[in-house]
Amino acid sequence: MVKEFAPRISKNNRETINLAQKLGYDFKYADERLLKGANLDEINLADVVVKDQVRTKFNDDSIKELAQNIQVNGLIQPLVVHKNLGKYVLICGERRYRAMVLIGKKTAPCFVLSGKTQEELMAIQFSENSSREALHYIDRANGILNYHNATGASERKIQDALGISKSEVHRSLLIGKLPEEIKDAAKVFDIEKYVLVEFDELKENHIKEEIKARIISGNITKRLHLSKIVKSFEGSFAFKKESIKASLGKPSSKKMDNKPKIQGQNCQNELSL
Repeated sequence: MVKEFAPRISKNNRETINLAQKLGYDFKYADERLLKGANLDEINLADVVVKDQVRTKFNDDSIKELAQNIQVNGLIQPLVVHKNLGKYVLICGERRYRAMVLIGKKTAPCFVLSGKTQEELMAIQFSENSSREALHYIDRANGILNYHNATGASERKIQDALGISKSEVHRSLLIGKLPEEIKDAAKVFDIEKYVLVEFDELKENHIKEEIKARIISGNITKRLHLSKIVKSFEGSFAFKKESIKASLGKPSSKKMDNKPKIQGQNCQNELSL
């Protein structure tokens, strides 16, 4: 028996189903991929478990402003949770969660995911948070490093999974591996990203330790500032010594009759800049 099919409907005449209508909200979807396999439901906020998120820096004034906006206009974008063993774990929307708790909301509309792997959840979380309020580059770097550690993915695979450039992946992994005290200082003193990238490229010596201390104390916040400080050390004994070591063993037509003079006091003054 031949199976009969309904007549084909042109694309212009197809009916669009709005999943938000069943809850009476007018939601805007920032990323359609988040809807794949998700159910839209109203969840008690008391049942939502909040674990470590990609974002670790929250602006209190921004959350208060968001709370006021939700109070007047309602929630524009649902939270995203993952249901596992009867619990709802927050994946995306901690700012929205905090804002709703702040104004005493008991429930919130949520996209409920289930059966997702940890790798899939991390990719969704990273993608969603990156599209919201400017994510600090430290949080972004930590998120990419956590994804790398959890999945063992190469830089190329991370690029494909998270939708970012290979150079951004590489820089983020470098920053993510820096000491926590440097990353904390970057947030507190609003240090430019490339200060940390270029600091990582410096050779390990007492000069790098001095620069590290200045970064942690907030005395180096700009890339240009770092460049000037590094150049100020170029005439120091430490750099001359490295230059001499690099030249050993190479044939030279000139004899080194004069040994480099060590200006101890000048070197000390350089380091105290």
